[in-house]
Amino acid sequence: MTGSAERDRATLLSTAFLRALATGLIGVELGLYLTHLDLGASRVGLVVAAGLLGGALAALVATFAADRLGRRRMLFTLTILGSIGCAVAAASSSFVAVAAASFAGMLNGMGRDRGAALVIEQAMLPATTTHDARTRVFAWYNVAQDAGHALGSLAAGLPTLLVALGWAGGLGAHRSTMLVAAALTLAPLPLYFRLGPEVEAPRSADGSRPARRLSTESRGLLVRISALFAIDSLAGGLLVTSLLSYFFFERFAVTEATIGALFFAARLLNAVSHLGAAWLAKRIGLVNTMVFTHIPSSLLLVTVAFAPSFPVAAVLFLLREGLVEMDVPTRQSYVMAVVRPEEATFASGVTSLVRLAAWAAGPGLAGFFMQSSSLMTPLVVGAGMKITYDLLLWRAFRKVRPPEELP
Repeated sequence: MTGSAERDRATLLSTAFLRALATGLIGVELGLYLTHLDLGASRVGLVVAAGLLGGALAALVATFAADRLGRRRMLFTLTILGSIGCAVAAASSSFVAVAAASFAGMLNGMGRDRGAALVIEQAMLPATTTHDARTRVFAWYNVAQDAGHALGSLAAGLPTLLVALGWAGGLGAHRSTMLVAAALTLAPLPLYFRLGPEVEAPRSADGSRPARRLSTESRGLLVRISALFAIDSLAGGLLVTSLLSYFFFERFAVTEATIGALFFAARLLNAVSHLGAAWLAKRIGLVNTMVFTHIPSSLLLVTVAFAPSFPVAAVLFLLREGLVEMDVPTRQSYVMAVVRPEEATFASGVTSLVRLAAWAAGPGLAGFFMQSSSLMTPLVVGAGMKITYDLLLWRAFRKVRPPEELP
């Protein structure tokens, strides 16, 4: 690869980390800040929903327009809007103003980067590496995100520090923290100027951007794989962090600090597992890595549901976390590998949108299961759905190989 490709790759890893740092901070801080504004529980939920709706709409626009308007230009716009929206939310007090700022700024209350910038950067990454190294690059990209999310979550303790030092009061401390988040959101902007034209969508022979039309083969592949991703994401929605925390708290009566430490360790294992996934994929293939690490993780989740004590459940859960994220870089790498370069943004966007929509439907269903059946029901049902997804994925795509796995 050329020096410009290596520079672009390093830039994208850096922007992923910085954006995840802001996302991790906002994910924890947004709810606390809104609570201090005394908006009421229902309005807090609406503000968070407005931010997620804005993010979903931005991802939809990026899917259809980023290649035509320019990937770098779209990233500039998203970064500036996100920072301005966060700053306006920090300076506002009325529900309407905060909700509008949340929507325009795409404030992410999930705490994980799943937005339009991620869609575009994933489409850019393959141009910065070779087929053989692509999965390893996606693994490092996810490690950078995990590190940013973890550190951003820790930074949410800033209001407590500001109050302890006497530099700000309760609401003032949270406004200051939101302004810090706005600055972090803007931090990737100067790095985007370093990206070269090679990361843009491939051009046709006459120099115009190619029409964003999928080939018949790619269209059929995306329909099938998106349907399967929807099953996996719906199952993942049953198993979001907040509901798993609730399970541990209610089932084993452990403290919030203990649960926090458990999930911090889980995130560290997630990060390490991404690199392990890249190593394994070179030996057994992307689809096999996705399936044969995911099934054991689901079986371990079932054992967590029936664990007799918290120490046993914690060990089983951490073993599960060491496997469950190994399909993430391999899945991203696989989708980018089996479509044409000019289809990468659309493929990244469609699969991301499908996963977001299905993921959002899961928590409500999990709450129903917990209330009407038992605390462990979402774990068992979610694990069963994920195993079903893995088996269907292996059956449908084991013979659809990326370029580096072809003879």
